[in-house]
Amino acid sequence: MEKIKEKIKTKKFRNTLYWICAAVLAGWVVFRFAAIGAEKSMSVFNTARHSVDVGAPVYAVSVHNEKGVLREPIAVKNNRALVSSYRVDKLKPGQRVGNGEIVSVSKDIDLNTGMHIVRTRGVEDGLHYAEFETTGYFVPLYAVNNDTVLIDDNGIATIKNVRVVRQDAENALVVGLTDGDVVILSKINAGDKVQVRK
Repeated sequence: MEKIKEKIKTKKFRNTLYWICAAVLAGWVVFRFAAIGAEKSMSVFNTARHSVDVGAPVYAVSVHNEKGVLREPIAVKNNRALVSSYRVDKLKPGQRVGNGEIVSVSKDIDLNTGMHIVRTRGVEDGLHYAEFETTGYFVPLYAVNNDTVLIDDNGIATIKNVRVVRQDAENALVVGLTDGDVVILSKINAGDKVQVRK
């Protein structure tokens, strides 16, 4: 052990260690420059570099002011349903439910159940959807983030403010868009270059 300690302290050992480290570092630098050169000549396809240069491929949808349907789930038994205060404003008399329709929606809470009573006509027992038909701009719910969407603006992902008027489990009716806006559905950052795939 003493001999090893003495050898480590010698100048010759330190010089040898220095040259080994220098050779390893030089080899790594040469390798990196060769790899970058190969990427630039497209021998190696680098997706991150390609996305920065050309634009990341994203899925998007072009929106137009059109007729659409939002669906609110409702469980009916004996032409009667109980709904929470949060959901009661989404239901109106005349809305279609299955083969029937909503007749009345109580704005007062039933003291026995703590829920609002919705009465229907011609609806079989079970889980159904109350349909809300309207005209406007519909986008998938996951495309809306904190009252904003990303749109394609000449190949750049740009933030646009919107307001969600109504939504169901999948789609949102929003205001703030115009005909022909291309809403990006893929996860991307604002300011990134994009290639839209509809």
